[in-house]
Amino acid sequence: MSLLRRLNPSIVPVSATERLRASLGALVGIMLTGLLTRMALGDASAFPLLIAPMGASAVLLFAAPSSPLAQPWSILGGNLVSATVGVTCALTFSDPVVAAGSAIALSIAMMLLLNCLHPPSGAVALTAVLGGAAIEQAGYWFVLSPVGLNTILLLASAYAFNNATGRRYPHLAAASTQNIHGTADPAPSHRIGVVPDDLRAVLEQYDEVVNISPEDLDALLHQAQIRAYERRSGEVTCGEIMSRDVLTVSPETSLRAAWRLLMQARIKALPVVAADAQLVGIITQTDFMRMSVLNERGGLSLGLQARALMRRRDTPRTVSDIMTKRVQSALPQTKIAKLVPPMADMGLHHMPVVDHDNHVVGIITQSDLIAALFQSREESRSGSGTAMFEAV
Repeated sequence: MSLLRRLNPSIVPVSATERLRASLGALVGIMLTGLLTRMALGDASAFPLLIAPMGASAVLLFAAPSSPLAQPWSILGGNLVSATVGVTCALTFSDPVVAAGSAIALSIAMMLLLNCLHPPSGAVALTAVLGGAAIEQAGYWFVLSPVGLNTILLLASAYAFNNATGRRYPHLAAASTQNIHGTADPAPSHRIGVVPDDLRAVLEQYDEVVNISPEDLDALLHQAQIRAYERRSGEVTCGEIMSRDVLTVSPETSLRAAWRLLMQARIKALPVVAADAQLVGIITQTDFMRMSVLNERGGLSLGLQARALMRRRDTPRTVSDIMTKRVQSALPQTKIAKLVPPMADMGLHHMPVVDHDNHVVGIITQSDLIAALFQSREESRSGSGTAMFEAV
């Protein structure tokens, strides 16, 4: 029984909804590919409308769309390269067994060399060798039709279906976390612990194809670290540490009035709310400096950008002219550990807290977050120390 359990693949179970989504995707993808191929080639075509390896490709494209083996270059490059190799081996070797073995070996070598490894492409190479008289007579035309045609149609179906059902495809590599200040230092959250370079070094030492990209592995590890910290930090939420008496402005507030409010309250940011009290933006001291609309005495002045706007009779006068409209916000029940990446790596100094109707109920600054993390860490240490003292 122990051996059987070890042989059972350790795949994280997915929800019934995801299983249904993947199955419907394969249904739609294969049916569309077959129907459109029939329209293009006609029923009288000597070629099969669908080659068997497309079924295996559908499993990857719809059930594991984030896999590196399911990305567009993997399936397109893998299928075309393997089909070409298969046809070449079929024309070169008279013995089908020798041709089949050579086709598989060379296909794997070429796919690894060209970074387009796609397991079903091995079956494409075999189909080119053992597919029968029609494929043998077609020669290299088999590479374009039906292999190329099937591949492109299935890819287009996967792109449309996955994105329509909430699965990003193609699954682009996550952008590397860079220091927003443009210096050579890594982002703050990547200066200690496991960093992307560590993952790449370990994977290179592993020297085996792993069915997850280093970028995705890094993202998963980062999320796991945040989850672990949430567990250690006592589940502290934004609602517990946020400032509730929040000063706000409207989009129609004059820039002079907004600046005066910032100076009088000694704060650096003001959430911008519409007439219905919903959050529509945020204005910070940085926005004023970026637009160069205030002089050192707090009076309105015309910097280079403002002069250019003036020539277009569009001089910024109200908050709506310079505010940041795409605002990251949090809910009161959001764990504070989730604020660390945006505030540490993305340079956010303020995080508005909103309710489910997008009404501002509070705001958190970097100082609030640091104080809360420090306090939770000290409480954790204190609790551990008490437990040790009692045990002794």
